[in-house]
Amino acid sequence: MAKSSSILFHLTLLLTLLTSHSLPTNPKPKPGFPSTRRFTKIYAFGDSFTDTGNTHSTTGPYSFGYVSSPPYGTTFFHRSTNRYSDGRLVIDFLSNTLSLPFLPPYLSRNSDFSHGANFAVAGSTAIEYEFYVKHNITIDIVPVSIMTELGWFDKFLKEKGGAPDMEKTLFWVGEIGANDYAYSVMSSTLLPDQMRSLAVNNVNNFLEGLLKRGAKYIIVQGLPLTGCLPLALSLTPSSDRDALNCSLKVNKQSSAHNSLLLTRIQALRKAYPHAVISYADYSAAHRVVMQNPKRYGFTEPYKTCCGSGGGELNFDLFATCGSPAVSKACPEPAKYVNWDGVHLTEGMYRVVSDLFFRHGYMRPSLGVLLGTADEGK
Repeated sequence: MAKSSSILFHLTLLLTLLTSHSLPTNPKPKPGFPSTRRFTKIYAFGDSFTDTGNTHSTTGPYSFGYVSSPPYGTTFFHRSTNRYSDGRLVIDFLSNTLSLPFLPPYLSRNSDFSHGANFAVAGSTAIEYEFYVKHNITIDIVPVSIMTELGWFDKFLKEKGGAPDMEKTLFWVGEIGANDYAYSVMSSTLLPDQMRSLAVNNVNNFLEGLLKRGAKYIIVQGLPLTGCLPLALSLTPSSDRDALNCSLKVNKQSSAHNSLLLTRIQALRKAYPHAVISYADYSAAHRVVMQNPKRYGFTEPYKTCCGSGGGELNFDLFATCGSPAVSKACPEPAKYVNWDGVHLTEGMYRVVSDLFFRHGYMRPSLGVLLGTADEGK
């Protein structure tokens, strides 16, 4: 029983982790969109899949507490920028696509925020931190929720003298909610359906908060296939597998979240017809890669690039990326889907971004959204 409880605790701890500095000049954006910018600012929110530096080794989730150390950042930046990857994230590729600078983290207070800011924090939740305190769930929980980030945004605007030109401002809401489902495992009273309802309700309230503040152009990401991450695969039984050889239970949880989220987005579209709310289908993009990884240049769809332990997953909870035991990553990260067991490689983020922005995995498409912006609708 003690062993079972320990495994359950560590699974919970790990799944929570779905869960800056001067940066190099952006590379020239790919052709296909107008070179003249229609959006001059981006404001981003979310968790570690979007965080560009609000989290450091001393402030992030405990089990992955080495984000400020190499080999994080080695592929593109050639040093750690406190991104949970070897290089750029989807939000960075969005900036590239729109010919905008990389977004500085909000907590880096001396940054140039003339083109926007990133409020995302690794380990953040959809449900408020106080909810977890009330249910005696505080172990390794970052005390930041999506509504905390909205509060930061309000404070930021007040400091800057008011709202930006919303016709030229794009809001990016990165995936959020995976941490909530993981935390709920620590309590026998918090049921999956209850957590899903609370999490999606809060995301809905956050989106409506942006809309009430005048946002006109919003992109919302769903959850990825969290059951395909090495951490989930390492701590779930081999009997719990789907057609992709990923955790069936965890992927079903993400799918249910995404379905409810999309329903709420559709309702918001009707309630705010002046706004354009696009849904970036992270799960579908992730799935198409996992179905045929070689097509996208990946030879290792499950193994961790920056990990330890060898075997099929190369993942060990007690020796994670950047720790003294793992100072080096695999020699070719671009061939790996997974970077540190929880987060993805720059190569995977690049492919996902391309699927979002150019291949129909974002609806309405970025092209339509840009066209709408041009028409002033």
